[in-house]
Amino acid sequence: MMFSGIVLGAAAFFLIGIFHPIVIKAEYYWGKKCWWVFALVGIAFCVASMLVHGIVLSSILGVAGFSSFWSIFELFAQEKRVERGWFPKNPKRK
Repeated sequence: MMFSGIVLGAAAFFLIGIFHPIVIKAEYYWGKKCWWVFALVGIAFCVASMLVHGIVLSSILGVAGFSSFWSIFELFAQEKRVERGWFPKNPKRK
């Protein structure tokens, strides 16, 4: 039996789930100006994905990289959610 598909699916589910609260906290403390951190992390994961020889690990790193890239979009969307009052605004940040 091949479990690589199940492992990859579970890893993708976990990574997408973990990036959601990271985006919320990043927007709360730093705002959208920290988008470049997600870009650098995404690039690093994608480069690591190309350098790893195992197909499952390479795929997981690729999913992590593109989840980080997607987080840039979500960071800007999160700012709009805060403006609408759906999430709390950090009173200490201008």
